[in-house]
Amino acid sequence: MQAQEGAAVLVMEQPVVDAEAMTVEAASSNALLPVLLPNVGGEAVVDRAEAARADEVRGLLAAIRRLESIVEEETVALATGKKIDFDDFSARKSRSMLEFVRLMRARMHLGSEVEITEEVQRLREKLERNRSILEMHYDAVREVATIIVKAIKDADSDGTYTGRATQDGK
Repeated sequence: MQAQEGAAVLVMEQPVVDAEAMTVEAASSNALLPVLLPNVGGEAVVDRAEAARADEVRGLLAAIRRLESIVEEETVALATGKKIDFDDFSARKSRSMLEFVRLMRARMHLGSEVEITEEVQRLREKLERNRSILEMHYDAVREVATIIVKAIKDADSDGTYTGRATQDGK
C-alpha cells in the first residue's frame, strides 16, 4: 500500500496479466490490493472550501467589530458628557446591526467558531453597558423635563383658579 499526505483516493491496483496463461491457481496469487493514491483535484476543493470559510469568518468578525466600534463610540460620548447626534448614532447602529443580523443568519454554521463566539460575547457586554448609560441619560432627561414642566405651570398660574389643596402643595 502507498500512502501520501493530503487527500487520497482508494483505487484497486490492476496487474498486467496474460489472459491466456492465467489459470485458477495463478488468479489467486495475483489478488487485487487496495492502494491510496493522491487525489490532486480534491486538495484544491478542500483548500477552496477552507479559504471560503476563512473569508466568511473574517467578514462576520469585521461586521461585529464595526458594530462594537459604533456602540463604544456612543457609550464613551455619553459617559464623558460630549454633545452627540442621537439620530446619527441611531442610524449607524441600526445599519450595522442589520448587517450583522443578515450575516449571522446567512452563516449560522459559523456560530460555533470560538473567535466569533468571543466577539459576540464582547459585543453583548458593550451593548449592555451602552443600554445602561442610555437608560441613565434618558432618566436624567425625563427628570429635567419634569422640572421644566412644573416651572412652566407654576409661572403660568398665579393661583387664582386653583383650589386651596393645590396651593398648599397637596
